[in-house]
Amino acid sequence: MPEAVTGSDLRKLLSVIDASRAEAPAGLPGVVLERARDLVSCDCISFIELGSARQRTYIDQSVPDESNPEDDQPFWQHYWDCAPCCYPDTSRDLLSITTISDFYTRREFHNTGMYVDVLGPAGVEAEAMMCLSAPPGRSRRLIFFRGPGPDFDGRDRLLLSLLRSHLNEAYQELARRRCTVPALTSRQWELLRLLASGHSNAEIASELVVSTHTVRKHLENIFARLGVTNRTAAIAKAFPNLPY
Repeated sequence: MPEAVTGSDLRKLLSVIDASRAEAPAGLPGVVLERARDLVSCDCISFIELGSARQRTYIDQSVPDESNPEDDQPFWQHYWDCAPCCYPDTSRDLLSITTISDFYTRREFHNTGMYVDVLGPAGVEAEAMMCLSAPPGRSRRLIFFRGPGPDFDGRDRLLLSLLRSHLNEAYQELARRRCTVPALTSRQWELLRLLASGHSNAEIASELVVSTHTVRKHLENIFARLGVTNRTAAIAKAFPNLPY
């Protein structure tokens, strides 16, 4: 059974949520990382945005700041062989809070290429990961790292599970403000994400359980709100950071 969440834990949780409403030029506001690190104790916390298919890192924030200009090829070399790393890609599960110990024993982890070449030299022995929603082809993750000592426990998972939906919503709103895209309904954003993933009108209709006529009407309304006349322009305006 997870340890009980205390009143102090809830106050810290609320402080992270409150900080997530601050403006930031890219990624998360730095204060979010600092307060999240106070919520779930760790040696380092990172917010990253990846494009695994293209092997690109678009955002990499850390507290403490451990910016490293070195080649990240070792990370990508072992990415698909490291179960905790590629889990969001292979499972499509963005809701679960995962840890290294969900996939490996300590001995198994120490025998992975990711540990030998990347995490081990950085002193990482335990990791907890929270995923946020991202445009097609991207993955956004808040990752907590610990060195030797206790693993992340049930209390940590519970707090991160409680935080995820609030932080996800706040980040989506922040991203929209940065893009200066006119407000769209949640249904219209859902349709746009399917469109950006390459789905046809018929496939979108099937996914949303509506008629193709309804999909066309939604697209007309989306085009009008975005001030565009076609699908490509709508995707480019809604997801300006999406690589093509």
